[in-house]
Amino acid sequence: MTIALLFGTLFVCLFIGVPIAFALGVSALTAIYFGTNLPLSIITQKAFTSLDSFPLLAIPFFMLAGILMGKGGVSRRLLALASALVGWMTGGLSMVTIVACMFFAAISGSGPATVAAIGSFMIPAMIARKYDGGFASAVAASAGSIGVIIPPSIPFVLYGVIGGVSVGSMFLAGIIPGILIGVGLLITAYLISRKRGYKPEPGEASTFEFKDVVKTFWEAKWALLIPVIILGGIYGGIFSPTEAAVVAVVYAIIIGKFVYKELSWEGLYESFRQAIVINATTMIIIGLSVSFAYFMTIEQIPGEISDYLTQLSTNPLVILMAINLLLLVVGMFIDTISALVVLTPILLPIVVAVGVDPIHFGVILVANLAIGFITPPLGVNLFVASSVGGIRFERIAVSVLPFLFTMIICLLIITFIPSLSMWLPNLYE
Repeated sequence: MTIALLFGTLFVCLFIGVPIAFALGVSALTAIYFGTNLPLSIITQKAFTSLDSFPLLAIPFFMLAGILMGKGGVSRRLLALASALVGWMTGGLSMVTIVACMFFAAISGSGPATVAAIGSFMIPAMIARKYDGGFASAVAASAGSIGVIIPPSIPFVLYGVIGGVSVGSMFLAGIIPGILIGVGLLITAYLISRKRGYKPEPGEASTFEFKDVVKTFWEAKWALLIPVIILGGIYGGIFSPTEAAVVAVVYAIIIGKFVYKELSWEGLYESFRQAIVINATTMIIIGLSVSFAYFMTIEQIPGEISDYLTQLSTNPLVILMAINLLLLVVGMFIDTISALVVLTPILLPIVVAVGVDPIHFGVILVANLAIGFITPPLGVNLFVASSVGGIRFERIAVSVLPFLFTMIICLLIITFIPSLSMWLPNLYE
């Protein structure tokens, strides 16, 4: 009865359009009121105490750093470097978009932020060069998903906190899978561009020019140092991931204001304002998601699900495939942060019981939810790309299908070849 109340209320709330954070809170509140003798105040208590976490401070600071980078001239210089590297190829602008998103992913840690920062430049540029608008927006939306896999990654921080896994190890584990997905998207964009005849315009470079790469690399050197400082500081034992996020903010202000001189005082104020608004939303989601997950734990729902899955099979690959299917469906309807908070306590004990490393599973989990960024009906990146590109959501949803298929193939490779995720963490240890 209690489980039926919990999930029934959740699905009804989602169906009528209640925001996910409040849907989780209301469903937990309903189940507690009608199905248990627990005090209702436990919802607010768990929501509040869950936010009293030093590692969680990394989330707003990485958000702020990403926004400051976008307003401080970093995006434009990364685009110039990406253009020198791949802009001469067939479908050059689409390739530039993907590579630039990979660079920006190493700064922002957020999928939607990456789409907004790079897509606002590249989608109009591609449309102006006669690229199909749906294709242009789909490229930016799918490439933006890499933002949560290549470190630093806000979902990796959250998974590390919830699952008791080293955030630094999660950052290392995401590097190779993130590059793999990026390469897969590049190949897909190239094949589509070749079929449609998207070639460099007359007067543009049609061959690789090493001097252009050197020039743009030098101009972008301060931007490219950001991931080196963040990851080097963490793995060198100089600071924690949370402290690294603060260092990233300070560094972003310095290079944006005093080196590139493109970050105005108004831009600095707007960056802080945006970060505050986004973080407020994120913290509400995290707090109420934790309350929902806590109630499931005391009702022993994770244990029942674990028993059911382990009765189906003890083969870790079979369990992971079943979880992949579950997560792909969940990602279509629930945002990444809520899904992480709710599902990590349920699924992590299951995979650990069958011998899957928690770090490897964290990459699988986040990669699944990254696919959710471009999967309707939620598809946050699709909405962001639609907004910055002025293209209808439905048109982008159709155009993104080849990239969605590619990301699923990459997900299967990541699932079946654990060394892709584990090689760097094991090497560091």
